[in-house]
Amino acid sequence: MNPSDFASYKTSIRSAIRAALAEAEPGTLDEAAFPAYSHPNPFINWLFWQRLRVVMNFIERHAPFDYVLDFGCGSGVLLPFLAAHSQRVLGLDVDLLAYRVMSKRLNFPASIEVRDANQNPLASLPAASFNLITALDVLEHVEDLSTTLHDLMRLLRPGGWLVVSGPTETIFYKIGRKLAGPEYSGAYHERGIPEVRAQLGKLAPVRTLARLYPPVTLFDIFAAQKKIP
Repeated sequence: MNPSDFASYKTSIRSAIRAALAEAEPGTLDEAAFPAYSHPNPFINWLFWQRLRVVMNFIERHAPFDYVLDFGCGSGVLLPFLAAHSQRVLGLDVDLLAYRVMSKRLNFPASIEVRDANQNPLASLPAASFNLITALDVLEHVEDLSTTLHDLMRLLRPGGWLVVSGPTETIFYKIGRKLAGPEYSGAYHERGIPEVRAQLGKLAPVRTLARLYPPVTLFDIFAAQKKIP
């Protein structure tokens, strides 16, 4: 994604997020990373959006896609981009409040469908449905990581990609989260991204897309491709 297009995309999403935050009850949208995507600190804001840009660049290189799943879609920050590079998009999340709030401020394309993951778990979806699955900053929250990863790989078509990002949970990350403000100080992660990478590596080869930024890595972004028989 060229700098101009990325800047326009970021401005559109960030404006909607800031408007939503201004009207919401304090804390109700924190889990969906609204404060991070609109943080007033330039570095924190840049870092969070940079993870998204890394993922977008990878997706553009492998597009177009037929059917895409955004697992843990949250506010839907990635959904318009996915819709522009695929025929259909399915977003899943256990809490759809953030998406509903954003859908009042953004015109999401008709090719996007969003479902409640409580009523539509991964196990209920047909195998080999998707060419691409994104799971950004979500797998550190799931209780049964092994089952979730097996389900995600089962849903991929041969040659399809699972793209993952997540926090390292190192001491530097935890310090940074506290410095960012009270919205980031909660201890609600089940694990750090190294555990996710290690378990995914048992199912498929893992390719590093970026580590933001060595030597003090705060986020790890990587992808796994389902083997073609």
